[in-house]
Amino acid sequence: MDLGLTDRVYVLTGATRGLGNAAARQLVADGARVVLSGRDAAAAEAAAAELGPNAVGVAADNADPATAARLIAVARERFGRFDGVLVSVGGPPAGSAAGTDDDQWRAAFESVFLGAVRLARTAAEELSEGGVIGFVLSSSVHEPIPGLTVSNGLRPGLAGFAKSLATELGPRGIRVIGLLPGRIDTDRVRELDALAEDAEAARAAHAERIPLRRYGAPEEFGAVAAFLLSPAASYLTGVMLPVDGGARHGF
Repeated sequence: MDLGLTDRVYVLTGATRGLGNAAARQLVADGARVVLSGRDAAAAEAAAAELGPNAVGVAADNADPATAARLIAVARERFGRFDGVLVSVGGPPAGSAAGTDDDQWRAAFESVFLGAVRLARTAAEELSEGGVIGFVLSSSVHEPIPGLTVSNGLRPGLAGFAKSLATELGPRGIRVIGLLPGRIDTDRVRELDALAEDAEAARAAHAERIPLRRYGAPEEFGAVAAFLLSPAASYLTGVMLPVDGGARHGF
């Protein structure tokens, strides 16, 4: 199936590893060009080098107010156009409600929430009909994840923002989509499993609660992301799609 991605240009944040990187890999494999960002310059450059000439890496922090405009400018300068953005950030630190102080909340809000809103808002100003804004969120949009209080607090709010944005931008032909990953086998999820006394037992217990009885592969997530960002998904907007092996119990 031709997704219509050839020569389209996307900005992907938090894409030096994990889910953002998986999406970047699939987009490039399907003919798109990408600007990928991460906080570490060497990691961003290395990730782009692995993808070849259709990728460029930029050191950027989503919490920086200048990041959104700078990344879009790089897309236009390097590849001559800008078709969409996939906003992903590293998950905030694990912690309890009682154990998370104001400074931790503020730092996470700046990068996870406000940074994402700013990127989406700036992208909306720059995109034309056929453009797309995507968010990598979490299954915590629908059900809190034990031990991830900050993520549980911020991700549902971003999903609500994305739904509102989809309604506002729909008349302009700009789509807004969200992906809700469950247990995908990334470094981040392995780190969370390692917080348990027995990481392998924790992984097995999580897998047992997933109807497909396994963690997802990053490539599987990347394929879903590439489809949703592509012209092939042109009648999908405002959707918050679980990528979780069936773990979500609701419809």
